[in-house]
Amino acid sequence: MNTMTLWHISGWEFAALAAAALLVGFSKTAVSGANTVSLAIFAAVLPARASTGALLPILIAGDVLAVLTYRRHAHWPTLWRLFPAVAVGVVAGTVFLEWADDGIVRTSIGAILLLMAGVTVWRRRTADAEEEPDSVATRAGRVKARSYGVLGGFTTMVANAGGPVMSMYLLSAGFRKLGFLGTSAFFFLIVNVSKVPFSVGLGLINAHSLLLDLALVVFVVPGAFIGKWAVNRINQRLFERLVIAATVVGAVQLLVR
Repeated sequence: MNTMTLWHISGWEFAALAAAALLVGFSKTAVSGANTVSLAIFAAVLPARASTGALLPILIAGDVLAVLTYRRHAHWPTLWRLFPAVAVGVVAGTVFLEWADDGIVRTSIGAILLLMAGVTVWRRRTADAEEEPDSVATRAGRVKARSYGVLGGFTTMVANAGGPVMSMYLLSAGFRKLGFLGTSAFFFLIVNVSKVPFSVGLGLINAHSLLLDLALVVFVVPGAFIGKWAVNRINQRLFERLVIAATVVGAVQLLVR
C-alpha cells in the first residue's frame, strides 16, 4: 500500500471507512459477524489485499473494547480447544495469500460462509436440545471445534472474515448471548494480534496503513457503546437470527463483488 492509495481518497470514501470502523465496534459488542460489511467497505475503497492490513488494527481496537466489556463471560475450555486448529488455519491462509488473487479469495470465503450459515441453520432446526458449551469435551465436540478452528483461522487470515465462521461455531455449540460475546471477544483479540507479524511480513501492514488507522480508530469507540446499549435489548432468538443474517449478507457481498 502506498501513500497515494491512502491520501487520495474522497471525503465520501473516508466517510464510508469511518462508518465501517463504527460498525466494527458495534459488531464486537453486539452482533458478531456484522463486521463482514466493514470488510466489504474497506475492500471497495482500498485495494482488496491492502484493505485486510488496514482493517486489522481497527478490528484489534474493537476486540480490546469487547474484552473489557465481556471479559467475565468467556468460556476458556472452548478457547483452548480452538487455538491449535486456528494456528493451522492461519498458516494455511498465509500460504494461500502468497498465490491467490483477490477474486479467488473473495469467492472462497463467500462460499465457506454460506456453507457454515446453512449448516448452522440446519443444526439448530434439527437438534432436540441445545448443546452446552462444555460439549467441546466430547469426541464429536472436539472434531467440530477443530474443523471450525481451521476454517476460522484460514478465513481470518485471508480476509479478516473469521468472525462469521466462529459465530456459526459458537451458535451451533449452544452458547447463550453473553457467553457467546465473551468467548468471541478473547478469541479474536488473541487471534488478531497473532496475525500482525504475518500481515507485516506480507506487506499488508506498514507505516502508511497505520496512519489511516489512526484517523479511523476513534470511530470504533462510539460503535462499541452503541453495541453495548443494543445487546441488552436483543433477546436470544433475535440475536441468533441477526448473527446468521449478518453472515449471509457478508458472504453474498463477497461472492457478487
